[in-house]
Amino acid sequence: MNHEYAGLADVQSMVDNRRIPLRRVGIKNIRYPITVLDKARGHQQTVASINMYVNLPHQFKGTHMSRFVEILNEYRQEINVRTFEMILSAMRERLDAQEAHLEIDFPYFIEKTSPVTATKGLMEYGCGLHGSMTDTLDMLLIARVPVTTVCPCSKEISSYGAHNQRGEVRVRVRFDRFIWLEDVIHVVESCASSDVYSVLKRPDEKYVTEYAYDHPMFVEDLVRAVYQGIKELPEVTWFSVEAENFESIHNHSAYAYAVSE
Repeated sequence: MNHEYAGLADVQSMVDNRRIPLRRVGIKNIRYPITVLDKARGHQQTVASINMYVNLPHQFKGTHMSRFVEILNEYRQEINVRTFEMILSAMRERLDAQEAHLEIDFPYFIEKTSPVTATKGLMEYGCGLHGSMTDTLDMLLIARVPVTTVCPCSKEISSYGAHNQRGEVRVRVRFDRFIWLEDVIHVVESCASSDVYSVLKRPDEKYVTEYAYDHPMFVEDLVRAVYQGIKELPEVTWFSVEAENFESIHNHSAYAYAVSE
């Protein structure tokens, strides 16, 4: 350290006499370039929104915010389920904390091929890793997947047609060994009335429209189908599923939620 700065006061480490411990202190909503694992291509560059917190005992005035960013700098080339625990461990050690919390949310892109013309396009999924560490690690993999649903009631009672809508399924999973985001996303998409695609030619649009019409489902059906699919993934130890349909003929969304036992 430059001797010119050696005597600067460390205000954060000073004593606070109010005897109020803080459950979480840290940095929130830092936008940061990261590299994540990609099942098809090995790695994928993306930009994450990151929250990093530790607990603060009552006797300390503050934490050292710059150390959070320093830790990010060290791991930015590969942030994934394999390095997540190391980041949390580094936070606990360098910030002298009993608890560390890390939330990483990022757009993840998968190349999808349209069902008839085989036109390729990139689909965006909102994904994340959220977790905490005390003496043990608790980590959640998160995927938000856009889907299409067709209303069974509308199809049954209408002389022709049926209302359909785009929706979103949000899955959170705990796991006991490595799991690919792509595997979770595939389960969700296979359960909907239809996938959502970034590029559709006219033959694709005809196919998707008719396929969805032949596979109508309520939001309740969707959550139950995804529940069954996620339950079959051998890596998963706990999960929750929620779905929201952004209704096309109602001034509200339809919603359902389930959590594993």
